[in-house]
Amino acid sequence: MHDIRMIRDNPQAFDAALMRRGGSAMSSEILALDEARRTCITAAETALADRNAASKQVGAAKARGDEAEFERLRALVSEKKQEIAQLEEDAKAKDMALRDLLMGIPNLPHADVPDGKDEDDNIEIHRWGTPPKLDFTAVEHFEIPSVVPGMDFTTAAKLSGSRFVVLRGAVARIHRALAQFMLDTHVDQNELTETNTPVLVLEEAMYGTGQLPKFGEDSYRTREGWWLIPTSEVTLTNTVAGDILEAADLPRRMCAHSLCFRSEAGSAGRDTTGMLRQHQFEKVEMVSVTKPDESRAELDRMTACAQGILEALGLPYRTVVLCTGDMGAGAQRTHDIEVWLPGQNAYREISSCSVCGDYQARRMNARFRPEAGAKPEYVHTLNGSGLAVGRCLIAVLENGQRADGSVELPEVLHRYLGGKSRLTAEGVLA
Repeated sequence: MHDIRMIRDNPQAFDAALMRRGGSAMSSEILALDEARRTCITAAETALADRNAASKQVGAAKARGDEAEFERLRALVSEKKQEIAQLEEDAKAKDMALRDLLMGIPNLPHADVPDGKDEDDNIEIHRWGTPPKLDFTAVEHFEIPSVVPGMDFTTAAKLSGSRFVVLRGAVARIHRALAQFMLDTHVDQNELTETNTPVLVLEEAMYGTGQLPKFGEDSYRTREGWWLIPTSEVTLTNTVAGDILEAADLPRRMCAHSLCFRSEAGSAGRDTTGMLRQHQFEKVEMVSVTKPDESRAELDRMTACAQGILEALGLPYRTVVLCTGDMGAGAQRTHDIEVWLPGQNAYREISSCSVCGDYQARRMNARFRPEAGAKPEYVHTLNGSGLAVGRCLIAVLENGQRADGSVELPEVLHRYLGGKSRLTAEGVLA
């Protein structure tokens, strides 16, 4: 959410930043509503002062026997009471309207974010590894002979419909090993605090990180009113909602392995085969809460943490900075990491790391105290995939595939697989 004082002070700069994202100027609409709200508040305060003054005079008029003045003042007090109630109700309605308006406006991009309309305008900033040169035609993950027995979409469709999968045997174990490897790396090497959070959250939590009100159709809601998390960004970030943290406690760096649920409402017809785009998937998420002057550097650190997972697995990737037209609504700057998939002969997103500034913190009222006795300020928040487990499984299988249908597995996973190093053509770990 945006700071109304900043918009009052810099309406042209606010509009210019919004228009960089492909939006339109909104400061006039926002400030008109803000002015109407403030007018109601001022009128209510004036009416309250008039009522209080009249109330003090009522007793005096009664004492001196001035019945006419007594009745006039009593009527005025009653009239002002009704006027105050109406003005306060109007002010509250306008305040809610202003809050809803501000809630629906995307974050403003950092000055160092490239301008652009869509993914074609994103800029590559880093590349690691070389796509493998195979002496056979690579296939997609679900077509690899050794993978077919352990990746069952037919049974999943019988259970849940499209865009679900049942993993079995060796493939399920590799999937689990990847999540464990990611967690161990983030905790032991990257110094993130492992956190296990619920997958059902209250509506306020979804508002806090920006999934609501605008993107409700992308998530699932239960009949009881809980929401299934689209990522543990929601829960990890909201752990500081309503808090005033001490400066010494920042940065706070967390990670969590969780189930994630997305309706994929805007992806009709995209990636309908295989595991690339599912309604239910697993992800190891990273979240940082920082001081404002440290958040931009923290984005680079978080990006490096995600990149390190891919490098340890030996998976070629590239990192791009998203242009203004391709960023998510809550981000100030986003780095997408795209892993090489031989079966598609393309780089595909496996991690998205974003700095949100105080955009989420204002929605959650998450603050910190710069020093003892100082006025609390809003923290900055960041989130990033470290990594999407299913997509990482796809990358491991496709990059490790061999002509005989087997898969060579990354060395760092061997200890999680009982010392096994490959998936045989028959789908067995060996």
